[in-house]
Amino acid sequence: MSGELWFYHLERSALEDVLPELLEKTLARGWRALVRSPDARRLEALDQWLWSWRDDSFTPHGQAGAGQEARQPVLLAEDEANPNGAQCLFLLDGAEPENPDGFERMIVMFDGHDEASVQDARALWKKAAADGRTVSYWRQSPEGRWEKKA
Repeated sequence: MSGELWFYHLERSALEDVLPELLEKTLARGWRALVRSPDARRLEALDQWLWSWRDDSFTPHGQAGAGQEARQPVLLAEDEANPNGAQCLFLLDGAEPENPDGFERMIVMFDGHDEASVQDARALWKKAAADGRTVSYWRQSPEGRWEKKA
């Protein structure tokens, strides 16, 4: 069964600080990414941020509905249609996977300071584990490194 879920508990860093680095790692692996959020304003802000988050580079990406979706290494979308053939799905703002077998890996990023987000992530973890999916939990160390905790 494909479709493993990795849960990233955001406590020390903001999503905007963590997501670009994880997208770079995904692209370095030779994979494409689909970043899904139900919040259109979040996607618009990420679209701008990914062009300028570092002075020496940018993350190549596009938004669903803007054309040429199939060519985008990273696609920002409100749904899971996956026109760019992504192997990795990033789920933000409470989005849940609709087709977990359509991706090699799904990254669930949740705000550790928002109790509702934590509860939603726990519920998704339990459901995925009950379905027999591989799940793992990542938490940031005080030094800022990501450590696999479960």
